[in-house]
Amino acid sequence: MERAIKVIRSGAWDRSREQGRITLPFVDRHRRRLVLRADGGTEFLLDLAETTALRAGDGLELESGAIVVVRAADEDLYEVIARSPAELGRLAWHLGNRHLPAQIERERILIRADHVIADMLRGLGASVRAISAPFDPESGAYSGAHGHEHAHDHEHGHDHGHDPGRAHEHAHEHERGRVR
Repeated sequence: MERAIKVIRSGAWDRSREQGRITLPFVDRHRRRLVLRADGGTEFLLDLAETTALRAGDGLELESGAIVVVRAADEDLYEVIARSPAELGRLAWHLGNRHLPAQIERERILIRADHVIADMLRGLGASVRAISAPFDPESGAYSGAHGHEHAHDHEHGHDHGHDPGRAHEHAHEHERGRVR
């Protein structure tokens, strides 16, 4: 089985080397080692030195030199709209405080569908609407080389195999005082 051994960021690779495309949801675009199947059916092993967040348009370089283009799959998301830019910033702060992946745009924030978080946001004055769209959230200021480290003033462990989109469950444990 051929291996994908390198990620080449969008715009930095030669389009003539494109051999195929792979469409992945957010949770499958943050990996190090995983058997994948390109949209045309070709299987290959993603075999990177470290966990890497793959962005739409990135190229996965195969050992043969060919490139498989990464595309972001449509996912069930919530579109969060606020009455003003300041309110949108406040909502972004609340989402960040809960370690939720968020795609922050000029006039909206996209998050993975979660009714508990949607209720919280509505309670804060947001308009929340269910949509289906590609999800490409921010990496985070403390993402480090593998896209998950972050600083805290308290100590706790992280399950690095968790679904990054379910981070609110971790946040709820913090709110209940169960995570130390």
